[in-house]
Amino acid sequence: MKLIAGLGNPGEEYRGSRHNLGFRVIEELFLKHRIKLNQSKYRSLFGEGEIEKEQVILVKPLTFVNLSGEALLLLKTFFSLEPPDMIVIHDDLDLKKGTIRIRARGSSGGHKGVESIIKHLETEEFARVRIGIGRPSPSLEETAYVLEGFEKEEKEMIAQAVREAADAVGIIIKEGLGEAMNRYNKRGGKE
Repeated sequence: MKLIAGLGNPGEEYRGSRHNLGFRVIEELFLKHRIKLNQSKYRSLFGEGEIEKEQVILVKPLTFVNLSGEALLLLKTFFSLEPPDMIVIHDDLDLKKGTIRIRARGSSGGHKGVESIIKHLETEEFARVRIGIGRPSPSLEETAYVLEGFEKEEKEMIAQAVREAADAVGIIIKEGLGEAMNRYNKRGGKE
């Protein structure tokens, strides 16, 4: 069983923000694989189903991004999972807009949601699917930038990145992390 968590902030005011790309990928996965997000407990909205013949739990933590670890620890405990059974999907300021990168483990890279997960799970040993959002202009603070929506000219590129990130999750499940990293990590990259 795999737990697939997309990071984001609950509430309509955050729906189209850069910080909610993880939620958007979860939405793409539940539509593509007909998995209903129909359970609301453990500080999360989640649903159980199957992707590539593997039992999965699709999760939107409802704790706000910076406290995501609280929800994932509750789910990990309830479902008796280990961190390597988890895939976390999130935005990344250090990647070019629309770029997908996959990691098997590692530090938070400055992402507060990932930092919270590392703190609560007490390990860095969980996979990440990162979606690049690029850096803000020098006149804009990072916090304000990640909470803004995408510009009109960025929307199709980001929609494509969301679809690719959902496909990457399927590859991780079916063919393994190594194959997914080979496919996605060779493309363009850092900001």
